[in-house]
Amino acid sequence: MEIISKILFLFFFLLPILAASSENQVYIVYLGGHKGDKEVHEIEQFHHSYLASVKETEQEARASMLYSYKHSINGFAATLTPDQASKLSELEEVISVFRSHPMKHEMHTTRSWEFVGLEEGIKTTQMHSHTAGMTQGLLSKAKYGHNVIVGVLDSGFWPESKSYSDEGMGPIPKSWKGICQTGDAFTSSHCNRKVIGGRYYVKGYESVYGPLNRTLDYLSPRDKDGHGTHTSSTVGGRAVPDAAFMGDLAEGTASGGAPLVHLAIYKVCWAIPGQDKVDGNTCFEADMLAAMDDAINDGVHVLSISIGTSQPTGYAQDGIAIGALHAVNKGIVVSCSAGNSGPHPGTVANTAPWIITVGASSVDRKFNAPVVLGNGFILEGQTTTTYRLDNVTYPLVYAGDITVPNVTQELAGQCLPNSLSSEKANGKIVFCIRGNGTRVGKGLEVLRAGGIGYILGNAKGQGEEIVADPHVLPATALGEYGAMQILKYIKSTRYPAAKIYPANTQVGTSPAPFMASFTSRGPSVLDPTILKPDITAPGLNILAAWSEADAPTKLAADDRRVQWNIYSGTSMSCPHVSAAAALLKAIHPTWSSAAIRSALITTAGLKNNNESLITDSMGNQADAFQYGAGHFRPTKAADPGLVYDASYTDYLTYLCSLGMPGFDTSFKCPQKLPKTNDLNQPSLAIPKLNGTMTVTRTVTNVAKGKSYYFASVKPPMGYKVNISPNILVFKHKGQKKTFSITVEKERDVISNTQAANGQEYQFGWLTWYDGIHTVRSPMAVSSV
Repeated sequence: MEIISKILFLFFFLLPILAASSENQVYIVYLGGHKGDKEVHEIEQFHHSYLASVKETEQEARASMLYSYKHSINGFAATLTPDQASKLSELEEVISVFRSHPMKHEMHTTRSWEFVGLEEGIKTTQMHSHTAGMTQGLLSKAKYGHNVIVGVLDSGFWPESKSYSDEGMGPIPKSWKGICQTGDAFTSSHCNRKVIGGRYYVKGYESVYGPLNRTLDYLSPRDKDGHGTHTSSTVGGRAVPDAAFMGDLAEGTASGGAPLVHLAIYKVCWAIPGQDKVDGNTCFEADMLAAMDDAINDGVHVLSISIGTSQPTGYAQDGIAIGALHAVNKGIVVSCSAGNSGPHPGTVANTAPWIITVGASSVDRKFNAPVVLGNGFILEGQTTTTYRLDNVTYPLVYAGDITVPNVTQELAGQCLPNSLSSEKANGKIVFCIRGNGTRVGKGLEVLRAGGIGYILGNAKGQGEEIVADPHVLPATALGEYGAMQILKYIKSTRYPAAKIYPANTQVGTSPAPFMASFTSRGPSVLDPTILKPDITAPGLNILAAWSEADAPTKLAADDRRVQWNIYSGTSMSCPHVSAAAALLKAIHPTWSSAAIRSALITTAGLKNNNESLITDSMGNQADAFQYGAGHFRPTKAADPGLVYDASYTDYLTYLCSLGMPGFDTSFKCPQKLPKTNDLNQPSLAIPKLNGTMTVTRTVTNVAKGKSYYFASVKPPMGYKVNISPNILVFKHKGQKKTFSITVEKERDVISNTQAANGQEYQFGWLTWYDGIHTVRSPMAVSSV
């Protein structure tokens, strides 16, 4: 998120919260998990008794309760004074009491699935039944996700989209316990065999903003934003032929990665009063935790959560981490977005080791809209706007040269609201620089000032990554090189001019994938011994379904409406991995959440379509703090050979090692605690290594028959790595083998690689190979 967006976020989003009464704010009181010895009404009464102990009357106690988490999660959300919250936190059985933090959708289809090798069946059939178009690929083996339920926490869905058709789908699984909650413009008829459940959660939101303004959002599972429709259709939308953005861009068959999964929609994100939706919705933890508690009880198999925060908190104060832990205990896979605070290190969100944390990268598709300068020089640009200029040359001006007097030198050229002189912009193509403000908002300012066209250029350090936007006027966007060329041209001629060509879709571009500059980076600031993110997936310029109640730009001034939109963010990459997890769940229904996470991580790819190592948007070699283990490869993940498994008990032990006991009152921490590095992760991170460290890992054979695996290591530069034993012999499927990894600092590390919190990290790889399966794990090490 760019600087001005953060300022607007603080002003419009946090100000009402800070201004709220200090005497009554929403807190979550977390008591761990349920033991299964109480009925629902008994649990609610139990929670009320806690409130009654700090409230003056029974009536006040009942009125203060927002949610009683009564299925898997034991706790409640209530309005409390800071003093009341403090008293509850002192009780021995209470694990944590924390404010219900607001989170945002942080900018947190066809080509992407073809790009990762999952096109089999999608292009040739609408998949009216789970037997249609079958071949021997992953999709057919998984029956396109048939009988798997994916829960999506987001802003709801647009039920009229063809992505949610249930034509030819099988019956609703008998295990499903959820409901279809009615509300604004939404009845039970809007659920079907595709979208089998829809709920909404608004109490946390309304405790801050008051009753929902029904002109801003629907008080129902219906999506007025577009974000939730985009993410859920990316997971499991049906195959829809002849889909495109605004008629002809990204044309093809649109499909989710697991097109026959059943979807359960949990609306937890809402429009922010007084703020344009281009900056995202808000999602309160009290609401999200209630949704996760219901989703676990409803019977979902996968949870997809494209929500996060750039302000990480400890696991005991993190609603998503708490909910995900209880989900994993029930065998549910939880996939979350890594965040969009890159390229700065230490910004990755959703870092709990039981979550699959997903970064964002590109696909091999561009929306070319070149710029021809007055001197004949051609610059490659991209856009998804459908507005076009006549095929003539127009005067070109740099925004920094036509700003009004009160704009500071630092912000000049960035086309912020009311910053441009109408007299000087009128009838011209205006060149703006990325940095502060939103990309589409800059175009809106050019339009306000009378500009006839708009060119957006990357600032220094942003590289060649281009987010293609559906601007409100004829426009295109350039990478850093093109931006610098335009500035040089404008300064070198008395009458600069340019022509912008309309967009066209180009497929097969290279290099791809490359890492998006916005994707958040590791290391984890909560626990740097857990390597995050885990993996990367397509998140740049992704086509998927959209809400017809919102514009493609989300700007209030944009009256266009679309069925499909091209959008970018780790919010878009997360549902790609959620879909892959659903396919694996269909093929391997007995695998644990950790086994599925491991299979995805250890089979990820490191090369682009040029057969070179994945780079960042500047063309520099990327590393594990950007892509985790690499770019996801669902087909490979179906047969990983070995998995690094971990249980709920292992995670509780890990929390004990962190000094966070009590997440489950029935679990007692062992007297001898292992190192946090010893959690059985399919990756390894050692911060501040002083001398030598040895950690252990256990792998489980999930392939058939007897096999021999040989270890190979590419050690981080400046370190020695020893694997013992370095040969693993498996006699049968399901057999486990334990080995040790010893890392020793060899010499002073001199490098210009990833620096974080004053540390220089080096990266390496551990690979087990049996002649068929390549089981690869990333390593990140730094020294004191």
